[in-house]
Amino acid sequence: MLGFLLRLLPFWVREPLLIAVGSVLGVRIMYLAVRDHDRVGAGLGVVFLVFTAIRVHAVIRALRARRNPSPATSANGAAVDAAAPPQPQPQAGTGPRPGPDTPKKKEEHNAWGQAFAAVAVFGVLAAALWVAPRFTPSDDNAPQPASCSGGAHEELPKVYKDTPRPVTGEELCKALNRPDLAKLLGTPEETATTASSTNNTAPLTDGKVAEPEAEVAFDTYTVNVSATYNELSIDQDVKLMKFGDERDIKTLTVLGRPAVLSSDHTMKLEINLGSGGPGGPVEQGPLARTLSVALDRNDRGGYCDITVWSTSGALPNDSVLLDIAEQVLPRIPERPVR
Repeated sequence: MLGFLLRLLPFWVREPLLIAVGSVLGVRIMYLAVRDHDRVGAGLGVVFLVFTAIRVHAVIRALRARRNPSPATSANGAAVDAAAPPQPQPQAGTGPRPGPDTPKKKEEHNAWGQAFAAVAVFGVLAAALWVAPRFTPSDDNAPQPASCSGGAHEELPKVYKDTPRPVTGEELCKALNRPDLAKLLGTPEETATTASSTNNTAPLTDGKVAEPEAEVAFDTYTVNVSATYNELSIDQDVKLMKFGDERDIKTLTVLGRPAVLSSDHTMKLEINLGSGGPGGPVEQGPLARTLSVALDRNDRGGYCDITVWSTSGALPNDSVLLDIAEQVLPRIPERPVR
């Protein structure tokens, strides 16, 4: 149906229309294909551009034929009958002289006007289609990054009021859930699936040690950040690690603060919901890499843990933990002198 309607249009309307539509679609498809690295889209864009080039060539040939008409052809391309009787020539000085706007020139002007009008109209439509997505809300199904949830409206335990300048789980989550966190992890194409925070207290302390926590999970890696406001220094923590199960222990300095890198296994706990049966036993989970940094430059006690792990057991380079620490630690106030 569309092809039939196009054939009804005059040549000088149809061809510029096809050129305008083909060029806009071809350029747009090629742009999207290059951006998304889509070979099929690139091939489709090439087809549109080749089609447009053919139409441009046809218009150029038609323009040349109009400017240099062959004496052996009529206006509609049919051969002039050579055997036709000669027509009487008008006498000199008689009859109206051809004015500046002969029918042939008027027809050529009308053709050019139609062509330019068609190109202008569809140029405006193409520009509107190109710009519209930037000013209209997108209705695609692309997943949106997870926002922080959990401890936002949670009442803080009493120990948080007794601890000088403690950070909350919500503040930790906002510091961790950065737009460039996936890039820092080496997986820039991923989007955060969950982001949560809690205002906990450290276990086995009878609620006397504040330990806020935040966690952001991706398809590949999960990152956990916690701040423990106890009296344990990094130096003491390193000594305890040597007697524990931690491995690959490495001391260093991060933003002028004492720090230590270590590895340990997470715990895997299986819970059966709705089955009525007991859950599975606690098992050893995948290996996790942790960077512990003192809460102040003089290492007077307390530390921040940044832990990364994955269900596959793969771990990023230690430089990833350092990059995350350099972004998160400035958001945690240094522990004041007690």
